[in-house]
Amino acid sequence: MSALLLVVPACSGKSKQTSSASSAPSASSSADKVRFAKTKFVANASLASGAVYQWIYKPYKAGTFKKGAKGRTGALVKGGLAATFAYNRYKAAIRDAKGDPLLSKAVAPLTGSVDKLKDLGAKIRGGNASDSDFNQVQNTVNGVKNAGSQNGANVTDNVPSLKQIGGS
Repeated sequence: MSALLLVVPACSGKSKQTSSASSAPSASSSADKVRFAKTKFVANASLASGAVYQWIYKPYKAGTFKKGAKGRTGALVKGGLAATFAYNRYKAAIRDAKGDPLLSKAVAPLTGSVDKLKDLGAKIRGGNASDSDFNQVQNTVNGVKNAGSQNGANVTDNVPSLKQIGGS
């Protein structure tokens, strides 16, 4: 009988709750609103991590962001776009994670770190990003990957194209 109660509301066009279902505690209030929360989390976080790796981490390690480096201007623009893209995708991943009770608990502490990515795009484009900024980005990427893998949502780097991050 209880299995029937779970199937019937899913099949109807309207969302009805029984009194026993509405009184049950919920780990995440948005769990009903995000379909395929883990899948969406992995997709968004993987794109963000790939953008950080390709357009921020690699040029930073190669020294391309330093004054006088060959290709610096292009790297700064791409890095700034990638930081903005990563911020957007990580924010989406966190929203998606709220639809999964375990992921929401694991990812919630990373919100502050992700918010710092918002300023990084402008710092990179302006050539003002410091070593600590790049280390913070790497810590954020590692934190998101660890939170996902500990909860069955393995995040791998999925490098977006330059066009996807807003370049030409």
